[in-house]
Amino acid sequence: MSANEEQTGGRLGSRPVVGVLHPGAMGAALGSALKARAGVVIWADGGRSHATAKRAELADLIAVPDVAALAQRADLIVSICPPHVALELAEQVAAGLADRAPETWPLYLDANAVAPATVRRIAELLGTDHVVDGAVIGQPAWERGQSVLWLSGAHAGEVAGLFADSPFDARVLGAELGPASTLKACYALQSKAMPAIWLEIAEAAEKAGVSEALHSELSRVGIDLPERLAKLSSTAGPKAWRWAGEMDEAAETMADLGLPDGFSRAAAELYRRWSGSSS
Repeated sequence: MSANEEQTGGRLGSRPVVGVLHPGAMGAALGSALKARAGVVIWADGGRSHATAKRAELADLIAVPDVAALAQRADLIVSICPPHVALELAEQVAAGLADRAPETWPLYLDANAVAPATVRRIAELLGTDHVVDGAVIGQPAWERGQSVLWLSGAHAGEVAGLFADSPFDARVLGAELGPASTLKACYALQSKAMPAIWLEIAEAAEKAGVSEALHSELSRVGIDLPERLAKLSSTAGPKAWRWAGEMDEAAETMADLGLPDGFSRAAAELYRRWSGSSS
């Protein structure tokens, strides 16, 4: 244990440097939530969009040149990115830590919608003792009561402490990696896989030429299919490509548990087609 840990009773110290990768809508909210207890909250400016920079500015986050510079400075790194690049981002962090002694490496909170297997791969890169498994359920939180941040891993409790009295209600699931990401996958099945069935129903009826009849039958039991599709379009339309990646990770979670993964894989394919993405 370092002198700093002995004084503070934890890995992070009393005013840790926190790095956020990257400040999208959720990342900016998480970074802002940590400002009360962090010494400074930084983000990696290199290669990011003007919109990202503007969100970081509004959240009062401090820019550093790139991921390597952030990795060198941070005591805690919060990864919040599209699921399909979560492992790649961890690899960039690992490369940036090459000149730091492993015992001084930061904690790494993977708050992405990924499978436990992906979290384990990240732990192989950064060390199990350095990684905290996280899952945000809810919207980017700017006031209390909107979102819960579930955490698991050896240092989950310490990370949760940084969010005390913040807009994010941080809760610990245990000391092992995996429970938080599994919870997120289960939640995503009802929030994203189940709505996807309406996309398939609508497309099937249109292809078969029975859309009008289907709408009539559904309306008799109180279901307005066009209304449901419009609601799904407003929430998922711009993010369908990202939801596809989340469903891929949920499928891997179910397969690892020995459960059917077809629900998630079908949803991923539907969202991928909807977004016009082939990957």
